[in-house]
Amino acid sequence: MDKKRKNKKLDLRLAFQGIWAFVTNSYMTGFFQGKIYRGKLKSICLPGLNCYSCPGALGACPVGALQSSVASRGSKISLYVSGFLIFVGAVMGRYVCGWLCPFGLIQDLLNKIPFPKKLRTFKGDKLLRKLKYVILAVFVILLPMVVVDVTGLGEPWFCKFICPAGTLEGGIPLVLFNGALRETVGFLYTWKILILAVTVFLSVIIYRPFCKYICPLGAVYSFFNKVSVFRIKLDKEKCVGCNKCEKICKMNVNPCKNPDSTECIRCRECISVCPTGALKDNFSGLLCREKVQAEAKEE
Repeated sequence: MDKKRKNKKLDLRLAFQGIWAFVTNSYMTGFFQGKIYRGKLKSICLPGLNCYSCPGALGACPVGALQSSVASRGSKISLYVSGFLIFVGAVMGRYVCGWLCPFGLIQDLLNKIPFPKKLRTFKGDKLLRKLKYVILAVFVILLPMVVVDVTGLGEPWFCKFICPAGTLEGGIPLVLFNGALRETVGFLYTWKILILAVTVFLSVIIYRPFCKYICPLGAVYSFFNKVSVFRIKLDKEKCVGCNKCEKICKMNVNPCKNPDSTECIRCRECISVCPTGALKDNFSGLLCREKVQAEAKEE
């Protein structure tokens, strides 16, 4: 019954991710025409890493929006973008990573592909996780602000030179369906395809490598994990120290020691395996609480 209940919860999250990804990328005309949607909705940021250049994207990526504001003349960070990130982070923290990020969903699905040996962790894993904060500081903020052209404009360094999500969601579809763009393909496109290929391969053997080591948006939201409105809580009196939560966590977090870890993407798998109900979150009411209670009674 525990395994069956866990699978139901996991299916719920994947289904929610899939529906959200479809709704926020539902401009199908863009795929057929090889063009980007430029309607009024495009000025609104979406919470997850969802490429602005994806032909189906209805909104903007907060990382791209942040870079654009920093790279503009005067290097002023948009109050709207910064306010959006602070608001979403304060309310949800890295729930966004676990439930509302299209590229997170892609990594989840890739990791389901069978492979002879999956890597749970490795030497240098903890140190490598600091890299996403370096990328946020250097490629998203400092370089777009400091390295500018004669007109005073900077480059979107992360989106242009690193982001594999942009290549998959935007670069490949646009090149496939837009003949004019195919003629402009050069070294940069090849470089981005290489980064994407490495990310895809690593996602098969390591759970969410992009989220763990690279994503600057995850780095931003991680700052709010300890203070966000919705977060996982531990009842120490109920905890029996069985370590089931630690064993099941694919982000290598120990919820019993640190339920507010900056690495926790709030997938809730730890909650699903806790035998005493010591781990809970205040998001349950929005995630079919009655259904969860009914399943508990059946056991």
